[in-house]
Parts: sequence; structure tokens; C-alpha cells
Amino acid sequence: MSGMSTAKKVVVFDYGFGNVRSAERALAHVGADVEITRDYDKAMNADGLLVPGVGAFSACMTGLKEARGDWIVERRLSGGRPVMGICVGMQILFGRGIEHGVETEGLDEWPGTVGPLKAPVVPHMGWNTVEAPEDSELFAGLDADARFYFVHSYAVHDWSLEITNPAMRAPKVTWSTHGERFVAAVENGALWATQFHPEKSGDAGAQLLTNWLNTF
Repeated sequence: MSGMSTAKKVVVFDYGFGNVRSAERALAHVGADVEITRDYDKAMNADGLLVPGVGAFSACMTGLKEARGDWIVERRLSGGRPVMGICVGMQILFGRGIEHGVETEGLDEWPGTVGPLKAPVVPHMGWNTVEAPEDSELFAGLDADARFYFVHSYAVHDWSLEITNPAMRAPKVTWSTHGERFVAAVENGALWATQFHPEKSGDAGAQLLTNWLNTF
């Protein structure tokens, strides 16, 4: 990323549930100054915070809370500081997750429920296209047929967020389809998230991470 005097400082939040090394490599590849840490002050003060997540919704929430990640995310967002969630790191931003009939509270940044993906083959694993809104910043510069790498058995379906305050802008929601339509990404002010793995999505993922870095 030539022309930038200083690299953007990004913390990949290491709370025990995420592919932190691949995220670190992908962000470094597009020019970020990356650190993997769960240190509270470093996570609070970084230009951008990336929250990865793999495995069960409930385990991720437990790990995140033990590392005070719930508090960090809320504090950063209240100050308009960029946060990006990936895979289960996106799912835990919603109100609740239901796995095997068990309901777990999420961070509730967005109301909504993460539930089992209704498809002939689960998990949804591999490359898929997405339907991004035309004014998306996250997918800027990417072709409509760009493909991203997914690995998940749960998703957010039928989601919309009612905006009652005229000063607030509705989130930009990107969809994908595997058996049914589900939320593939959300852009909502300082909070962005993807269900797929941009760090495993080759050139398209690199462009997407670059777009994120360009917002701060």
C-alpha cells in the first residue's frame, strides 16, 4: 500500500477461538502492522480490531468474555473505532445463537438469531458468490462473481434491522445462498463482519481486507 506514511495498526484478538495466524498473514500481506494479542490496552488502542472465531457459538462467547472481548468491542464501537468479525466472530455479534437446541446470548450489537443452516449438505464448505449492495464499501472494486471461502453450519436467516431513528443509517447487508439465503456480511458504521473467511479467499479476500483498512 504505497503512499501511506504509516501502516494501519491492527490487532487480531486472540481469545482462543480463531485462525489468528492466517488472519495475521492476510492483513500483513495488504500492508497492515498486525499484532496477535488479547492485551486489553493494545486491543482498545489499535486502529482496527479483528475478531476471528471458529467452532461453537457458546464456546466463542465464553472465551471472548473471559478475555474481556465483549467489553472491548462495545467500548471501541461506542467511540466509532473499527471492529471486524469473521465467521463465528460475526455470529457472536448478533443477539443469540441456537445450537443443538441450546440458546446462548451473543453480544447483541445486532438483534437477530444464528441458527442451523437448512441445506442438503452441511457444513457449507468451499467457495461461493455473494450478493452485495451496490453501495457496499466492503466489496468495492470486486466483481459480482467474486468468490469467497466459507466453512459453517450455522447462519443468520431472514434478517432485517428496523431503523426507527432517522439519524441512523440502516446496515448494508450482503447475502449468499447455500440451500437457503443467509447473511454473508454486514457493514454497519464502525462494525463490519463476514460469515466467510476473507483471509482464506485469495485475491478477493485481500481486496476486501484492503477496503476495510481504507476506512480508518
